[in-house]
Amino acid sequence: MLHTREWGSGDRIAVLVHGIMADSRCWWRVGPALAERGYRVVAVDLPGHGDSPRAPEYTPELYASSVLESVPAEPDVAIGHSLGGLTLAVAVERLRPGRAIYCDPAFRLPRRGGADLGAMLAAAKDQTADTVRQFHPGWSAEECALEVEMLARWDPATALALGSFAGTDFTPEPMVPSLVQLADPSDLVPPEAAAALVAKGFEVRVVKGAEHTIHRHLFEDFMTGLDGWI
Repeated sequence: MLHTREWGSGDRIAVLVHGIMADSRCWWRVGPALAERGYRVVAVDLPGHGDSPRAPEYTPELYASSVLESVPAEPDVAIGHSLGGLTLAVAVERLRPGRAIYCDPAFRLPRRGGADLGAMLAAAKDQTADTVRQFHPGWSAEECALEVEMLARWDPATALALGSFAGTDFTPEPMVPSLVQLADPSDLVPPEAAAALVAKGFEVRVVKGAEHTIHRHLFEDFMTGLDGWI
């Protein structure tokens, strides 16, 4: 079972799945905002992140099955960011949320550079608040400090494992109403991929000026971008 964090006690359930290097604390503004809208919000720490167990190897199926074991079935909405979007994509058929929201999801990592990306992310383990601010100039001081705290509880092996599934397409079928919210620009979902998602039946929305971590960079725009979905 994964470590989880909760906000609210409403009749509706929202499940939140974070991206790589983060943990459930990254939803510190999203969770309470959803709770105010009548949700009981359950956010997980994925394996190798936060207070959840470490694993001998990290795969999309491990992430997905761990989430399925740890959150209520058939939540009203499920939101996954980046690696969490990939995780939700693998889990969605079994989780069966009422609505699925994929925030700048890692549906497909580039075949070339996948291993290099993992090594680069693993090296980020030693960042300080000052170096975080250099990479994320739009973040608040609170977000930068939180990043350092989350990195301290993160297993870099999760990043090194990325190369193992680089090039694999994890794009799900939109078997439930599905929104893809994108950064501007998105390094993970380029325009041609976004157009293909629309053709498959996804709604795609771009949050203007947002970096990859939309909910941490431009929180209010992130929430506005979910209008009609939450």
